[in-house]
Amino acid sequence: MGERLIVIEHEADAGLGFFAGWLEAAGVEAEVVRPYKGEPVPGRAAGGLLVLGGSAAAWDDEGYGWLPATRDLLARAVDEGVPTLGICLGAQLMTMACGGTVERGGAGLEIGLGEIEPLPEAAADPLLSALPGGTVRAIQYHYDAMTTLPEGAVRLATGARYANQAYRLGDRAWAVQFHPEATPAIFASWTAGGELPPERAGELNAQVEAAGDELRATWRPLAEAFAAQLARR
Repeated sequence: MGERLIVIEHEADAGLGFFAGWLEAAGVEAEVVRPYKGEPVPGRAAGGLLVLGGSAAAWDDEGYGWLPATRDLLARAVDEGVPTLGICLGAQLMTMACGGTVERGGAGLEIGLGEIEPLPEAAADPLLSALPGGTVRAIQYHYDAMTTLPEGAVRLATGARYANQAYRLGDRAWAVQFHPEATPAIFASWTAGGELPPERAGELNAQVEAAGDELRATWRPLAEAFAAQLARR
């Protein structure tokens, strides 16, 4: 029996991506909850919690009626020391749930392959210490930003456009603004939405596609490190 992980998916084309295979191979049993299909957000996640990204703003409770329950679930998981990972929107929801601030990003859309710079605190972090040394690259696609982190948060990574790229809260909860789970195909589905000129979308898609092996090598160790946290429950 694998370690049980509750996954909150906000939309069909922002799923587990790479993480589905990586977590399964590490012995994690993922239970994906899809509130956009009417599935209820659970009141607690005893084994582990992963909240994925999506196009919603973290504060748009009227447009996405399950966000308050998701923030409540994140707050409880952090409080109970449940291994928790928030990705992009999930990170922003965790930030709001735990007393931080999320706002429309003043530096505009961050999209495509972006450089993530681990901070010195990452060297001793159970997740980010698994990364290769130095600056790494990850898929980005977000308009909003975590502008004030929750009290007690340990900032783990920064970037040129937005300073708060990753942090840990307590011993077992992590928030990452970027998308370690996103495959090149998932990214291409996001750029197909018509927000970008076709030439720009094609250029970004090609860059991400060419980096596929690099993304796998960089982010699989992080997924495995998160799986190890579940195993230590």
